[in-house]
Amino acid sequence: MTQKLIVIGAGMASGRVLEHLLEAKADYDITLYNAEARGNYNRIMLSPVLSGEKTYEDIVTHDADWYETNGVTCHFGTHITEIDKVAKTVTSKNGTEHYDKLLIATGSAPFIIPVQGKDLSGVITYRDLDDTNAMIAASEKGGKAVVIGGGLLGLEAAAGLAERGMDVTVLHLMGHLMERQLDEAAGYLLRRDLEKRGITVKCHASTKAILGEDKVEGVLLEGDEVLEADIVVMAVGIRPETRLATGAHLTVARGVEVNAQMETSDPDILAVGECVELNGQLFGLVAPLYDQAKVVAKTLMGEPDVFTPKELSTKLKVTGCDLFSAGDFAEGEGREDIVFRDPARGVYRRLVLEDGCIIGAVMYGDTADSDWFFGLIRDKTDVSEMRETLIFGPAYQGGGASDPLLAVAALPRDAEICGCNGICKGQIEDAIAVGATDLGAIKAMTKASASCGTCTGLVEQVLAVTLGDAFVMPAAASICACTDMTHEDVRRMIKSQELKSMPAVWQACGWKTSCGCHVCRPALNFYLLADWPLDYTDDPQSRFINERKHANIQKDGTFSVVPRMWGGITTPDELRAIADAADKYMVPTVKVTGGQRIDLLGVKGEDLPAIWKDLNDAGMVSGHAYSKGLRTVKTCVGTDHCRFGTQDSTGLGIKLEKTLWGSWTPHKLKLGVSGCPRNCAEATCKDIGIICVDSGYQISIGGAAGMDVKETELLIQVATEDEAMEVIKAVTQSYRENAKYLDRIYKWMNKVGLDWIKDQIADLENRAALAARFEVSQSVFRNDPWAEHVTKAETYQPIANLTLEAAE
Repeated sequence: MTQKLIVIGAGMASGRVLEHLLEAKADYDITLYNAEARGNYNRIMLSPVLSGEKTYEDIVTHDADWYETNGVTCHFGTHITEIDKVAKTVTSKNGTEHYDKLLIATGSAPFIIPVQGKDLSGVITYRDLDDTNAMIAASEKGGKAVVIGGGLLGLEAAAGLAERGMDVTVLHLMGHLMERQLDEAAGYLLRRDLEKRGITVKCHASTKAILGEDKVEGVLLEGDEVLEADIVVMAVGIRPETRLATGAHLTVARGVEVNAQMETSDPDILAVGECVELNGQLFGLVAPLYDQAKVVAKTLMGEPDVFTPKELSTKLKVTGCDLFSAGDFAEGEGREDIVFRDPARGVYRRLVLEDGCIIGAVMYGDTADSDWFFGLIRDKTDVSEMRETLIFGPAYQGGGASDPLLAVAALPRDAEICGCNGICKGQIEDAIAVGATDLGAIKAMTKASASCGTCTGLVEQVLAVTLGDAFVMPAAASICACTDMTHEDVRRMIKSQELKSMPAVWQACGWKTSCGCHVCRPALNFYLLADWPLDYTDDPQSRFINERKHANIQKDGTFSVVPRMWGGITTPDELRAIADAADKYMVPTVKVTGGQRIDLLGVKGEDLPAIWKDLNDAGMVSGHAYSKGLRTVKTCVGTDHCRFGTQDSTGLGIKLEKTLWGSWTPHKLKLGVSGCPRNCAEATCKDIGIICVDSGYQISIGGAAGMDVKETELLIQVATEDEAMEVIKAVTQSYRENAKYLDRIYKWMNKVGLDWIKDQIADLENRAALAARFEVSQSVFRNDPWAEHVTKAETYQPIANLTLEAAE
């Protein structure tokens, strides 16, 4: 007989319960209530949504079609206000509904520190999509953000807000960041990396009050230091959400108490997830929540199973920095430390040994061997015989490098492989046993490697170990489903066969489709214009919407307009023209960007040609803020005003921008020119950075300051400005001719090697030839697209809702 199951909460844990029940065809009529106005999504991936790397749609686990297809009745945006365990009913604004079995999956609630001002507008927690959207909305106005809490969520919030252009300060009560997961040395490395990204970190910082009348204006610290703030993010911890359970008179301590079958004090009411407490233990990581979900499903189906908490490790990617910790790494009598540091790579490893066994480990910067170390901790393996080489990992046991697959083969079936989705090695092996023989099939069947992708290599190693010779490690991925050829293959064909049109490429390379797709066409368009600038005509329809419209589309369908400011220099007349344009076209937001420019946000699509004409009339051109091409050349004031300046950094920056503007590159290109080693223009985190010194110019490449943080590496030092100009044109052209489309310079550099690029530049004849080819290309592309499109105003009239058009 079909029973009625009501589930309260549509989070990741309850979502996994539903999957198990539906896979087993359990005889339940399921109704799902959720206070949020949406279903199950991957909360682990909220940080990429905040930073702009992903959208909400990218992280949805169960969409409306999934619930409908599986017959789950949904009440989203609906709070359950009462549970009556005697009558076996739940009550909401929609009325009262009977259940046979009830599952409480209310998760956790953010802890709000009880200080004056905590209820002011602008105080935001970080727990769900609504919180994320609130931070995104607040960041659009720019300003200063204070994040209270230096744990994982606080640091992810800080990184996302900094990525969106806010001036961010993190306040942490303890002596170092993430003290529960990291020791002091690793905490220092994390703080250093955050500060390199422009995030201020204050440890031993206690919040006394949040200041403001109607909205947040600042934060007062103990010691009476005041920090200005436009928003305050509370990320100081979470508490199990137990109010419904308490009201229903279930047994509640810190969380809803359950037994090993996940039953509460009422056997018809089960609980799962972060709201649960078992034998005094709370649970916050995804792996144990998914283990709980499996047991809940078994219990609901009347099958025996028990939830047994396992020894846990923490393997995370915090703001682009890999870290791992497991076990007990506190100092103690009879314990021995083994420490390895690689300052150049920012790598730190520490093992804590006691009685011949590893009892704790901390790793920062390189966590590739973490699963092996965790296995040694969990199994209490005696490591005395490998003591001398232990810190170097499994590849160096036995006196030399060994087969790296041996470590994967040795992992037990319950070893976690995919942290985002809680997938263990055994689940992947089971999927392989029923026919999943490649990475795509494993993703589809288990979700392993389907979220952040960090575990992809490990999943492929499990495939290799399990299938043996039957598994072929995938070669470089093809451009798209239209062809089996890689980006590199196609580029070689375009050059060697002198292919000068897309149809010629499709024919010569055996494209499987008639005219390509949205993935390959933008790549081919770039390769052709980069290799044959005088022969190939740019195809606007093979570009992303932003490049077709010559402006960045915003979430409401309006656009942003960014005029170019050469080297960050402007004039009173230009500023007046910008102000007049903002007034004339009722631009809602005028923002100073991190690239030393002014952004006009909220311009209607039909107004674009007119506002471009007004800016053109004032002598301004497109800033290409939307393009895969030169964005900005950031400068300091150099010898013009600074008493430390060694060279005319502003003048060089202006020359570089006027030389490079309009060029198309595989990805966006950002430069910085600093007038002295104090590096005020932050040149060492740009794609190309120039540091002026007394003896000339140090030119470095391969920096980044987004989700991946990279410091530039020295390419060459030259004595004169003319040499610097030639080198930068040459390395830009080499990047254009050889890099994969959508690879930033640092990714290209990692593939071909810095030494190869150095050789290209050190060869004076080759350098000159590269620079000459760049100038040939610029003879076509060094022009203002705004001026060209002013006469095409009719093409900018709204004929559709552009918010529905795919943006990059």
